[in-house]
Amino acid sequence: MATPPPTPTTPVPTAPLRLADVDLADVSFWALPRARRLESFALLRTLDAPVRFGAADGRRGRRTGGFHALVRHADVQEASRDPRRFASAPGVTTPEPAGWVKAVFGDSMVNLDDPKHAALRKVVARAFTPRLLAAAEDNVRAVADRIVDEVLRDRPTDFVAAVASRMPFQIICDLMGIPERHRIEIAQRIDEASARAGVARRRLRVPGRGLHALAHLHVVMAKLARERRRAPADDLISALVTADVDGRALSSRQLGAFFSLLLVAGVETTRNAIAHGLVLLTDHPGQCALLESDFERYADGAVDEIVRHSTPIIQFRRTVVAECELGGRTFRPGEKVVLFYASANRDEAVFDSPDAFDITRSPNPHLGYGGGGPHYCLGSHLARQEMKALFGALLSRTEGLRATGPAELVDSNFDNRVRALPFAFAERP
Repeated sequence: MATPPPTPTTPVPTAPLRLADVDLADVSFWALPRARRLESFALLRTLDAPVRFGAADGRRGRRTGGFHALVRHADVQEASRDPRRFASAPGVTTPEPAGWVKAVFGDSMVNLDDPKHAALRKVVARAFTPRLLAAAEDNVRAVADRIVDEVLRDRPTDFVAAVASRMPFQIICDLMGIPERHRIEIAQRIDEASARAGVARRRLRVPGRGLHALAHLHVVMAKLARERRRAPADDLISALVTADVDGRALSSRQLGAFFSLLLVAGVETTRNAIAHGLVLLTDHPGQCALLESDFERYADGAVDEIVRHSTPIIQFRRTVVAECELGGRTFRPGEKVVLFYASANRDEAVFDSPDAFDITRSPNPHLGYGGGGPHYCLGSHLARQEMKALFGALLSRTEGLRATGPAELVDSNFDNRVRALPFAFAERP
């Protein structure tokens, strides 16, 4: 079958754009239409050096806030792979966690550098045994089939609630060994916490309901950790709390922090990629038809292109720890840089027709799972499996699967979150 030409997804805004119109530190920027934001990144990529946004100089000429925006693929990748110059501590989110938050919840792996990060990652990596991963792969296919069974039976109208959010949530809960009695509460807490994570509105950036939700999750995980220490099972919680790597296992607080990370890295990002995937396949029927014509041939490329095009995590931050040069600018210790994956994944220097959705794109060196280095996503393989299994089950058992309206997006400077997405389908005869 001939490959249909990819078509641009994002129309180019007609109003001229000037650098003075772009302020990535202004919360109102993240409420602009996505096309305008992507045009802003395209403008920044043409400049000679990373631009600084945010607070002005403080006393004695020292920076008291703000950040430099890394928007080119090469710069984001280099900073990601060099933690000796660009550190994750004290925090990768904007704004960074308050001191009391760390005291209550503990350090997340994403906010750590070596040797602490390496020691914790070693414990986690050892817990993902071949047997556990093989069981997870079998479970992915079973969960995908079960979700489609229920979709065909119940005829839901919101793709996010019925499909996109359920797949990664079930997989993570099954992998961790979360009992069914806790899952409804956990799902509610995830919505409370993640709906506010990174939302670009000042009134939602203060400690509040989202942190209370995470606190409840930590309580649940601490209880389960105690149960598994007494009676280990064949699940990830047991492996983490009983691991013996250089005499180390995860404490209850570390387990809570790791589970919170899994909810973002393993649930929210995959949920959003799946939702954006349906939008992209709807908007590009030629690409959808190509995928359906030979699913096994094109599925892996489709999954990677969905992740590149949607970029579920927009940005992470790093702190400069040693004077260095990158992208035409010299950085000094203490300065902040923000790695904009959403821009790097549209870099014209790396991707031909970067605004086009093309499931045959090869190579596709997107940074949707990070730019490499010690913080590259541990669950990238599992996320790809989930998306492939779910779209395979959906496309093989339904026809006319499509989004029937625009996705309801959350204004955020952190993640490309879809709150709701209407959809329709028919059962294959």
